[in-house]
Amino acid sequence: MNPSVRFDHGTLVWQDLAPAMVPAELLARIRYDERSRSYRSRGCDYAELLLGLMAHGIRVEDRARAFPELDLRLAEALTPRPHQQAAFTAWRQNAFRGVAALPTGAGKTILAVMAIEYLRRPALVLVPTIDLLQQWTGVLEKFFGMEVGMLGGGEHRVLPLTVSTYDSAVLQMEFIGDRFGLLVADECHHLPGPVYRMAAAMALAPYRLGLSATPELEEEERNAVMADLLGPVVCRVDIGELEGKYLSPYRTERIAVQLDPDEAEEYRRNRVIYTDFLRANGLQFRNAADWGRFLGLCARRSEGKRVLQAFFAQRRIARGGRGKVRTVWNLLRRHAGERVLIFTADNAAAYQLGREFALPVITHHTGARERKEFLEGFREGAYPVLVTSKVLNEGVDVPAAGVGIVLSGSGSVREHVQRLGRILRPAPGKEQAVLYELISAGTSEEGVSERRRDHRAYRRKEKGGTC
Repeated sequence: MNPSVRFDHGTLVWQDLAPAMVPAELLARIRYDERSRSYRSRGCDYAELLLGLMAHGIRVEDRARAFPELDLRLAEALTPRPHQQAAFTAWRQNAFRGVAALPTGAGKTILAVMAIEYLRRPALVLVPTIDLLQQWTGVLEKFFGMEVGMLGGGEHRVLPLTVSTYDSAVLQMEFIGDRFGLLVADECHHLPGPVYRMAAAMALAPYRLGLSATPELEEEERNAVMADLLGPVVCRVDIGELEGKYLSPYRTERIAVQLDPDEAEEYRRNRVIYTDFLRANGLQFRNAADWGRFLGLCARRSEGKRVLQAFFAQRRIARGGRGKVRTVWNLLRRHAGERVLIFTADNAAAYQLGREFALPVITHHTGARERKEFLEGFREGAYPVLVTSKVLNEGVDVPAAGVGIVLSGSGSVREHVQRLGRILRPAPGKEQAVLYELISAGTSEEGVSERRRDHRAYRRKEKGGTC
């Protein structure tokens, strides 16, 4: 009797398969489950195990796959740009698995449309936000002329082409993981998170495509997870390759802003309290674990509350001094009539600017209806300026934006590149985009700025990608 495999709540159950039958290189993928007295593997190992066993002459009855071939036709003509075609070719040559690193505005959705049309298999697209859920649904309906399913944002409709938030996919994959042949992970740097990785691990989909402008992660373990679940980076296109062709020409400008005298003194006083504590306890913040250790020490030490207050006080001053607010006003006057996005590191600073200059503000607290109104008003010009904390870093199509002002931010390279990407989409009349980065002189922000600018997009002489 030939062994068989079936899908069971995100795992594969192998019946009549003895370990002695399995080649050594595949055996590590299979585990014996004492509870069900059967051999199991992850859903995502479906293709590797099935093809590996067949290559060794072991025929397996496939009862796991529940996805058919589709009679798909493009409802609208699609002519890929050279970088999209290069990325698609690289992905095909890697057995339809891998990550494409394309800049924001380079048309990552078109690459997915090409993959779906070529494979003609049911496809599930994973996205991190409700905005992207709606955007992807609109794109797929436009190109394929068919209804597209949605999971998330109050929707629960599973169809051959479906778009899901990562959160909804984690909850539903054990029930639908056998129904899709292609898995597309947009902004795939989210996927290796401890929870989100479960969605990809439970899916059978033998064909996988990851999309991100900045797929690399600081933790090697998470990079390994991404390669395991999606495949390696198969193509990388830099902003410099597309600038002036498919992305707007741009320049970046760092502006050093002096703290007011009273702010400088308050910053210095709190900074000393904070840094003295770090030195006394041998903390250097080389990784995320050091932050946890810092908080733990603050909780246990008698002076901990004072140190923690000093930390937040010096950071607040560096990120949002009065000089920065004045500089923002000067920049808004300089770019009067242009569409401007202002980015802050936190909600409090965003709302402060909103009150100061009577500007619309979008944070994660903003309701869906109000958010839609602000974004539509921005695109149409009714609101020439939008202030946001982090929610517009990714996943929102705002081609009208030509000016970005970074009031404050983290040391994340990804965040800084994403913010640049918000203003690079071409639009009629847009000659050059500009990103201003405001830095409080003589503060820790100077070091933060250097860290987050460690990317080709900010090293203008270093251009060129690999596909």
